[in-house]
Amino acid sequence: MRGDRADGRPALPPPPPPLLLLLLLLSRATALHPGELFPYGQSLGDQLLQEGDDESSAAVKLALPLRFYEAQFSELYVVTNGIISTQDFPRETQYVDDDFPTDFPAIAPFLADIDTSHGRGRVLYREDTSPAVLGLAARYVRAGFPRSGAHFTPTHAFLATWEQVGAYEEATRWAPPSGELNTFQAVLASDKSDTYALFLYPANGLQFFGTRPKESYNVQLELPARVGFCRGEVDDLKREGPYFSLTSTEQSVKNLYQHSNLGIPGVWAFHIGSTSPLDNVRPATVGGDLSKANPSAPLGHSFSRAAALEGDYTEDNLDYYDENEEDVEYPHAAEPEEASNGHSTVNVSFHSKADSRPLGGAISPPDSDLASPLPRPTSRDGPETDSATLNPQTKEGRPQGEIDAPDFKGRVESSEQPGTTVPAPPETGDSLDPSQQAPPPYPDGRAQPADRDVPPAHPGGEAVLANYPGPDHAPPLGRRRQVVGVEDDISSNTEVFMYNAANKETCEHNHERCSRHAFCTDYATGFCCHCQSSFYGNGKHCLPKGTPHRVNGKVSGHLRVGHTPVHFTDADLHAYVVGDDGRAYLAIGHIPQPAAQALLPLTPIGGLFGWLFALEKPGWENGFSLTGATFIHDMEVTFYPGEERVRITQTAEGLDPENYLSIQTNIQGQVPYIPANFTAHIAPYKELYHYSDSAVTSTSSRAYSLTLGAINQTRSYRIHQNITYQACRHGPRHWTIPTTQQLNVDRVFALYTDEEKVLRFAVTNQIGPVEVIAPPPNPCEDGRHNCAPASQAQCIHHGGSSFSCACLPGYAGDGHQCTDVDECSENRCHPSATCSNTPGSFSCRCQPGYHGDGFQCTPDPTSGLRPCEHQQRDAQAQRTHPVAQLHIPQCDEQGHFLPLQCHGSTGFCWCVDPDGQEVPGTRTPPGSIPPRCGPQEPTQRPRTVCERWRESLLEHYGGTPRDDQYVPQCDDLGYFVPMQCHGKSDFCWCVDQDGREVPGTRSQPGITPACIPTLAPPTARPTPRPDVTPPPVGTFLLYAQGQQIGHLPLNGTRLQKDTAKTLLSLHGSIVVGIDYDCRERMVYWTDVAGRTISRARLESGAEPETIINSGLISPEGLAIDHFRRTMYWTDSGLDKIERARLDGSERRALFHTDLVNPRAIAVDPIRGNLYWTDWNREAPKIESSSLDGENRRILVNKDIGLPNGLTFDPFSKLLCWADAGTKKLECTLPDGTGRRVIQNNLNYPFSIVSYADHFYHTDWRRDGVISVNRDSGQFTDEYLPEQRSHLYGITAVYPYCPTGRK
Repeated sequence: MRGDRADGRPALPPPPPPLLLLLLLLSRATALHPGELFPYGQSLGDQLLQEGDDESSAAVKLALPLRFYEAQFSELYVVTNGIISTQDFPRETQYVDDDFPTDFPAIAPFLADIDTSHGRGRVLYREDTSPAVLGLAARYVRAGFPRSGAHFTPTHAFLATWEQVGAYEEATRWAPPSGELNTFQAVLASDKSDTYALFLYPANGLQFFGTRPKESYNVQLELPARVGFCRGEVDDLKREGPYFSLTSTEQSVKNLYQHSNLGIPGVWAFHIGSTSPLDNVRPATVGGDLSKANPSAPLGHSFSRAAALEGDYTEDNLDYYDENEEDVEYPHAAEPEEASNGHSTVNVSFHSKADSRPLGGAISPPDSDLASPLPRPTSRDGPETDSATLNPQTKEGRPQGEIDAPDFKGRVESSEQPGTTVPAPPETGDSLDPSQQAPPPYPDGRAQPADRDVPPAHPGGEAVLANYPGPDHAPPLGRRRQVVGVEDDISSNTEVFMYNAANKETCEHNHERCSRHAFCTDYATGFCCHCQSSFYGNGKHCLPKGTPHRVNGKVSGHLRVGHTPVHFTDADLHAYVVGDDGRAYLAIGHIPQPAAQALLPLTPIGGLFGWLFALEKPGWENGFSLTGATFIHDMEVTFYPGEERVRITQTAEGLDPENYLSIQTNIQGQVPYIPANFTAHIAPYKELYHYSDSAVTSTSSRAYSLTLGAINQTRSYRIHQNITYQACRHGPRHWTIPTTQQLNVDRVFALYTDEEKVLRFAVTNQIGPVEVIAPPPNPCEDGRHNCAPASQAQCIHHGGSSFSCACLPGYAGDGHQCTDVDECSENRCHPSATCSNTPGSFSCRCQPGYHGDGFQCTPDPTSGLRPCEHQQRDAQAQRTHPVAQLHIPQCDEQGHFLPLQCHGSTGFCWCVDPDGQEVPGTRTPPGSIPPRCGPQEPTQRPRTVCERWRESLLEHYGGTPRDDQYVPQCDDLGYFVPMQCHGKSDFCWCVDQDGREVPGTRSQPGITPACIPTLAPPTARPTPRPDVTPPPVGTFLLYAQGQQIGHLPLNGTRLQKDTAKTLLSLHGSIVVGIDYDCRERMVYWTDVAGRTISRARLESGAEPETIINSGLISPEGLAIDHFRRTMYWTDSGLDKIERARLDGSERRALFHTDLVNPRAIAVDPIRGNLYWTDWNREAPKIESSSLDGENRRILVNKDIGLPNGLTFDPFSKLLCWADAGTKKLECTLPDGTGRRVIQNNLNYPFSIVSYADHFYHTDWRRDGVISVNRDSGQFTDEYLPEQRSHLYGITAVYPYCPTGRK
């Protein structure tokens, strides 16, 4: 329902009073109904945005300026593409496909390429000051920000609604427009000092979750929509401002209407501007796990909550949960149609003998500001309530505690680690009945919000409110769970509320449950314990500050050490902790030697005590301050490269009479075998702990080394930790727990000796804030270098303060002093051209009577002179110029060059070819015998061993061997071909350079051995003609960018961005896949626009050659096998993988079944393997086969999304891929084992290649080339071409053919 009466649609009634609205919505567990959007329509004053693909509104002059971040704005603009800004928009090509941040201010409820052409939806917007809209916005804000927004009273609101809008689609004659349409709304509410944003996504309102880039052509790609806020560029220096991103993947967009940070699925609230300091957007802190976040502050830093939306959700797998949600059952919620008749009676009854006053601090009466907190749920372990009124709308009666809702089975989900389930500990003292006395103040002295204007209590425990009209799709306020019953009374027009609750638990009767070193405090819903000032803990368990502590316990385990089972029971555990400096010592005795030796790297066993009793930085708390002495610590450790897994559970059972902590430890799983006498070493490390309600999680990777004498082995493991404990939720203390803390482990020690038979760990720890490490200064960027001016030299940064200088092409020197090179003195131009030297460069121009580019000049055929005569005349004409003495060519009677040329002044002589070009190696000095020039008899190359053996066998076979007789195969130079076969049979083997068989390489029929060339290619190449510019020496990257192939040199592994250039311009093409043949120095590419595969030599002036021009629809990935002279490609239009010789011959299909969207492809020529990705959204996978299409198998099909890029590194033997769905760069061994994550925060990668210890990938969000260090996983560099458009394939060009190792 749109609420537009002008369109014949019913309008929304006035919003209901807060208490009625709140009580109605406490019973619902459904998503936002479309009718529950803010009212909109042209009859309400909305302006209608013009239909189109990229339409922008005129400036909307605001009656009252609103705050966005720290600035104040008086105008707003709305654009088709799901975004609001404070300034006019650039063209959509400059932002619609890019990731956050934008370079202009942006409020984006759904930034995507939206098109409303041809009546596909509409976009409406207006400024509103009506009490209904302002009141509804105020209630949302107060519910989401119970502290900072408790008294927020907006004076103005701006509403923008995208109704039934569609995604941009390329027009085709045979395909109708998609029926997937989206509806969503953004509301900006402001007063004189603050602005809040509300994003609303009704149920089924999002039917598409991203859009295809316009430049993708028939390459199937979809970029997820962006949701969030950007400040834009903040000053004249174009510095990047702060931004807040809520989504990054398709799944996170899907979850927008399923979840919330306000407690109502589909409703999201944010504090986006204030006169008070507001470093970044702050999300609501009531309904979801976003409340656990502390947004980042500094300029140039982003704050992303996209991870909180990740995951695939079902009723049994919820990533969002109410912070007070336990094993609560919800009452039946009526459908919206049932609640909209305007005459319903809502009867909420808790029949209790206790005090019948309204819920203290829980529900505000009508006309209040809803400043007090929303109600808490009743714990399963708390006081029970009697049965409530049955719902007459159901066919059978049910207790009020029952509902058709998911059963959470005592589990909650940690928002910091999606999918990690932790037990929901029971809450004691949880009650809905108010305290008998005034609520106590918060610990910082602030008074709790008090109830105002509470209706009088009627006899019998009923509080009756005056008549209010029934709501018509009333917008919900919160999702705090309250057990209520709903009755419909069609004949009545009066709402009667009856509520009461059992007595809450108070300090008066429960103070003994606190530690004797703690004090008890009553709160509105129960009591909490707090340690005295000279003690620390959680109030139920307190330990004295400044004194050592002891831990006792037992350790049991069922392990498989390597392949040997080891069992042990009740081994003694003793720990000694010095809290003043964060030291913890742990000893475990009587564990069998194989297990104790294998557990040496597992310092987290003792690291728990380091976290519990870490030295606290001011304002931060160690683990014991939160958990006390009862908690469960779960660890799962995965070792690499063998992927052995072990699970460790440590259960704290409280303090014994001597105040010693008791711990039970259980270890189960498999660990790698470590030989005796090896020692384990772990370097100091930093670890992040993420805190949510009653749960702490941490995930990290650690490397360790095993040493014995000169032997040093490095291994690693990945550890997931989950700590669950019972927190008191009645007091406000849990709001102050930082979302993330950093544990610094400065010293790590592990030891086991056979003599002592005790496993020992020691750690030194400190807990505090997350450290933000500023990037090291770069003298090349901040001007602290002494290189020559930038127009003459380049400064090269080597890390830290180290740098070097190098003169640019056209200059000579040491980089600190560079002088111009006179290229004219080096005879760079054609002899019949005039050379002009310029700073750093030169130019050539053909002389009169010649035409050409100056590097190659040919005589004008109309002159009648031959080339030698032209040069002779030009040289004679230049003899009068003050330049170096010129050589005057000698011509014969016919005007041809004499084969022998001598310089008349210097005495040097040399030979020339018919074109007058000097023959290399023939120049002789003055006074010596001139060279012998002219035609020479060709010399015969002596026959090689292979050729002589071949001739001998052919003579032996009578000239024509049978099909089963062996004849050596020789290449053009007479060397043995690396693979030899028996006649025309399939029995083949590899040979060395002398023709001897390589043991173990003889194959069976149908299997081709992978043979390696035994001779390196020649290092000396013919001298190029003067009119040919040879390709640059060294390693560089080639990348595909639409209609061109770009050239990006590397200096080591650094991107030489200043010398990047366009290698090939291919007008009308869309180059996607690209690879390089190192033997013939040719680049190959696929063209999805021309539906062809082409190649070109890396030489100046080389012409592209099309080698496949039929039977293709969407050729994408391409891989070259330079050993076997074969190429492989994927076609996502035909769902096929094919191969052919490099000249396009012998083409055949390898696979055409079980493929949906094949994209990337990579080849391992040494081992004879082929790899490819299939980004089928329903079942993405990475597969492998032999190069002939045999032994097809799936390598990876779990935890992948859109595997766009794939590369095989012949040096490290790793198969690696870049995933645009999971945002990860991952690697595995060729058999699919040893999988590990290199980087987990990519944007939208398309293609990837590896070189040395780096990966280079093209990115569709940044429209550039990004480099990632393979060992650290850090982003190291970025190249953004001046021409902004999407980059596709990328490959590395080596100065040699890589051989790798087998």
